[in-house]
Amino acid sequence: MFISCALALAVSSVALAQTSSSKRGLVFVPNADSAKDNQIWVQSGSDLTWYYNYDAMPSPAFAGVSQADFEFVPQLWGNTDGTTFLDQVEGLIDSGRNITHVLGFNEPDGPAQYGGSNMDPSVAAGVWVQNIAPLADKGVKLGLPACTGGTGGIPWLQQFLGNCSSLISTGGHTKNCTYDFVTIHWYGNFEGLASHMGSYSAAFPNVTQWITEYNLNDQDLTTTQSFYNTSSQYFDRIDSVARYSLFGSFRSKDSNVGPNAVMLNNDGKLTDIGSWYLGGTATGVKPQSAAGRYQAHVLWAVAFAAAGSVLLWT
Repeated sequence: MFISCALALAVSSVALAQTSSSKRGLVFVPNADSAKDNQIWVQSGSDLTWYYNYDAMPSPAFAGVSQADFEFVPQLWGNTDGTTFLDQVEGLIDSGRNITHVLGFNEPDGPAQYGGSNMDPSVAAGVWVQNIAPLADKGVKLGLPACTGGTGGIPWLQQFLGNCSSLISTGGHTKNCTYDFVTIHWYGNFEGLASHMGSYSAAFPNVTQWITEYNLNDQDLTTTQSFYNTSSQYFDRIDSVARYSLFGSFRSKDSNVGPNAVMLNNDGKLTDIGSWYLGGTATGVKPQSAAGRYQAHVLWAVAFAAAGSVLLWT
């Protein structure tokens, strides 16, 4: 039987897109339009096993969800007074919540206007020593701060670790700050992503990686879908990536990474990428579509046609 190259590629793409992975998690961004959107990520059959929300405390939206099925990972977003973060996480642990990992600062090398926590490495080191380092004694795995995808991220982390080590030196001996995994952010094409991950592997060898924010922003739909398929297959295949979370859990009109790099359309329906990410099949829902308005137009057209038919028959 003859199958065109284009059809073969299309079939292959759809087959590869529907995959299951225990590595996938949720970058939770509460939806301002509908609380129902928040429950999509934990619906029956969802592939997601963990989430974070840029905060120390779990999101109320998932209060009724099994902690074993949907693990919460606290994050210290930026600077904090005293030991606020440590106290909150220890409170969760003492209350019986199974906290296995924590995330460091969110894009400390980036300016506030672009979502960064904008922290000097020396200041960040002091906050880390007070709030994150002690959690290792409780068996919690520590993730290095999540820098931007820019060239300054790794140098920032190296300076941070140098400052951190000097702060916890005791008895005239330097004790290095410990961490268990590196956290990576990336917005751009797959080739750049793979190269960026390679740079982290060289700077922090033999350490697992979490890709906690990534996407290909501001591109056409076909290119965006291709990037998702290629990157997710890559993450699932290599052992050095322990977990990953696609940034796009919101509606197209609310997106700050372009209208196509999202998991929900403007009516809160799963797009192809959204459904694939949850382990499902393609939905055919276009990111910028609004099914409700479309259906209203169809109903109006049907009603108009029916009215015309009545007039013709009278």
